[in-house]
Amino acid sequence: MAKLLKVITAGDGGVGKTTLLYRYVEGRFLADTKMTLGVEFFIKELDIKGESISLQIWDFGGQDHFRPLLENYAIGARGALLLFDLTRPSSLESIAQWVKICRGKNPGIPIIFLGTKLDLTESVTVDDKFARGFPKEYDFFKYIKISSKTGQNIDLAFKLLAKEIIKKL
Repeated sequence: MAKLLKVITAGDGGVGKTTLLYRYVEGRFLADTKMTLGVEFFIKELDIKGESISLQIWDFGGQDHFRPLLENYAIGARGALLLFDLTRPSSLESIAQWVKICRGKNPGIPIIFLGTKLDLTESVTVDDKFARGFPKEYDFFKYIKISSKTGQNIDLAFKLLAKEIIKKL
């Protein structure tokens, strides 16, 4: 029987949470996703060192008016992916709020920090050195730049998170 692990995705609206999950779970890129209202759910099976793992992934809506609900939705999460948009520096402004949502009722859960939309090379405006300061400040265990369009580093991010969760079980 697969071990069930609850994982959450967090970050401002439009950073690419839902697009990431369609790429990871279904293996396809959706250019036009609709705004997530509240929370959506995805399931993905994977094998980590011979152990069958079932990730139950909660896709949190990023808009301000959903945030008061999200800390309770995060209860029981074993890990989180916190996303920001490499082409939109303003998506870093509420990182502290997202960390509080993720860890408020789950102190110490591993968080992987993901810079999205890496494929939009010409539009990337977030300084890499600046972005690398967040993992130190908020105790994220890893920072990775990803592209849901090309699939770059998507599987890697989830495998690293799953391995980190298993280490802490």
